Amino acid sequence: MTEGTITKVAGPLVIAEGLRDANMFDVVRVSDKHLIGEIIEMHGDKASVQVYEETAGLGPGEQVVSTGKPLSVELGPGLIGSIFDGIQRPLAEIMRVSGTNLQRGVEVPSLSREKKWHFTPTVQVGDQVVGGDEIGFVQETAIVRHKIMLPPKSAGTVTEITEGDFTVDDTVYKIDNGSGTEELTLKQSWPVRVGRPYKRKLSPDIPLVTGQRVIDTLFPIAKGGVAAVPGPFGSGKTVVQHQLAKWAAADIIVYIGCGERGNEMTDVLNEFPELKDPRTGNSLMERTVLIANTSDMPVAAREASIYTGITIAEYFRDMGYTVALMADSTSRWAEALREMSGRLEEMPGEEGYPAYLGSRLAQFYERAGRVIVSGSGETEGALSVIGAVSPPGGDISEPVSQATLRIVKVFWGLDSGLAYKRHFPAINWLTSYSLYADSLADWFNQTAGQDWGKLRGRLMAILQEEAKLEEIVKLVGMDALSAPDRLKLEAARSIREDYLHQNAFDDTDTYTSLDKQILMMRLILAFYDQSQAALESGASIERIVSMPSRERIGRFKYTPEDQRDAEYQEIIAELTSDIEKALQGEEE
Repeated sequence: MTEGTITKVAGPLVIAEGLRDANMFDVVRVSDKHLIGEIIEMHGDKASVQVYEETAGLGPGEQVVSTGKPLSVELGPGLIGSIFDGIQRPLAEIMRVSGTNLQRGVEVPSLSREKKWHFTPTVQVGDQVVGGDEIGFVQETAIVRHKIMLPPKSAGTVTEITEGDFTVDDTVYKIDNGSGTEELTLKQSWPVRVGRPYKRKLSPDIPLVTGQRVIDTLFPIAKGGVAAVPGPFGSGKTVVQHQLAKWAAADIIVYIGCGERGNEMTDVLNEFPELKDPRTGNSLMERTVLIANTSDMPVAAREASIYTGITIAEYFRDMGYTVALMADSTSRWAEALREMSGRLEEMPGEEGYPAYLGSRLAQFYERAGRVIVSGSGETEGALSVIGAVSPPGGDISEPVSQATLRIVKVFWGLDSGLAYKRHFPAINWLTSYSLYADSLADWFNQTAGQDWGKLRGRLMAILQEEAKLEEIVKLVGMDALSAPDRLKLEAARSIREDYLHQNAFDDTDTYTSLDKQILMMRLILAFYDQSQAALESGASIERIVSMPSRERIGRFKYTPEDQRDAEYQEIIAELTSDIEKALQGEEE
C-alpha cells in the first residue's frame, strides 16, 4: 500500500503528496475516518483525489492510503432487488450498521457474506472453459436464473466443481489455467470505468418493444439502442422511465437515480417494490437493481454512479439477458463533472462544463449494444440505455442536451406545453425522432403487419400537416378552412387524443400490444379515408364529425386485449353504416 499526506482540501477534492507509486483511478482511503476516494489526476507524487463522502473536518497532514486497485463493483448473486448508493454500498445494510443517520467511512461489503446460495453446476470436471462460459447457476429470484460465469480473463480445464449451498466467498470450483490452479467463487470483481468484453456487436434491427404507442409507433428504440429523454421539470421524465422499466421487453432493469431530489428517489424506492411485474405477477424488484444517489449526497459520488450502474448492467447482458438501464438524470452527473473540473482548476468549456463533457458522455453511451457475449457459444445479450436529461427551463440548447443528442439515436423530446394540457406521455411528435426507424421497419412489417410502415408514415404526415393548418387557423379562424382541411384536423385530433395520449394509471391503457396498436392505427385511418370519400360524394363535414362511431374509435384503447378483434370488427361495421347515413343525409 502507498501512503501519502493531505496538503489541501477543497470540498470533495483532496490533494495529497507522497503517492508516487499510486495509479490513476486507484481507490484510496482518506484520513482515520477511512473515507472512500478515487485518484483522478497525478502530478509526480502529488495526487488529486475525488472523495465520495462528506469531507467536512478534514485538514492538511492527515493520511491518505492507496489500495492499489481501481474502483470496482462486486458482481454475483445478491444484486437483484438490492438498493445501492453510487459506489455500490448496500443502503439497507449501511442503515442496519449505522442507523438512519448515515455515518462516514462505514465499510460494508456490497454483496452479503452470510447469505448462502444454492449452486447447480452446468459443466463437469475435465471440461475446457473460457472467459464468459457458464459454469453453473443460482436461482436468485423466481424469475432470474443468475448464471455463474468464468471471469473474462480466465480460461482452463475444470478440475473440481461441487453442487451445494455456498456464500459468495466460498470456493465453488477450480480450474487449471496452464500455470497453476485457480480457485473461483460465485462472485467476481470488475473495474467500473472499463467496459466488459464481448465477441462482436450486432446491428440494431430488433426493437425494444415498450407498449407505449408514441414510442413503438413513431419513435422506436432498438434492443441495444440508446435514447435521451430531455424535458423540463414536471414534463413526465420519471413516469416515462417508470413505464419503460415496467413494460419494456427487458429481462433485467437497472435504475440509476443520479443526483435526483430525495423525494423523487423515495418515490422510486417505495413504488418499485409495490409494482407488479406484468409478465410474472411478482414484484418488479425481482428483476431490478436500484442505485440511489440523491442530490444531497456528496456530489462526487454522482460521477461514479452511472459507471457502477452500467457495469452491473453489462454483467447481466453477459448472461444473455436483455437489460434496460435508466439513468435519471445525466444532467446531474454532468454537474458533478463541472464541480470537479472547477476544483481542479481546469480550463472550462461552454457554461463552465469541462471541455471533455462530450467524450465522457460518449464513453458511457457506447457501452450499450446488442452483442454476442464472451464465451465458447454464440449467446446474444443486449443492453439498452435510456438517459433522462434535465435542462434548466427545458432549454435543450444547453451543453449537456446538445452533447447527448450528438451521441444518441433516439430523441424523445418532452414538451411542457403538452404536459400543461395533461397530454401524457408529453413526447412532442414534431421535434422528436428515431434514427432506428428505418432499420427496424422490416421487423415491424413482418411481425406486426405488412402495412405497419405505411400506416406510421401516414400518421406522421397528418400530424405534420395539422401543424401547418393550425397556423392558418390562428390567423383567419376555423371557418376559413375547406371541408377536406377541417377533416384533416379532425383526423389529427383523433391521432393525438385517441392514439398518442396514453394513461399510465389505467390498467388497460397503460400497455398496448403491437397487434392492438396496428388495429388502432387502421381504425383512425379508416375513419379518415371513408370520410374523405364521403366528402367527395357530397356529405357535409358537420355530419361526418358528429358520427357516433367516432366515440367508439376513441374508446377502443380501453378495450381489453382479449376483446380487441371483435370490437374492431364492430367499430368498422358501425363506421361504414355512419358514413352511409351521412351520405343519405339521414337525421340521427
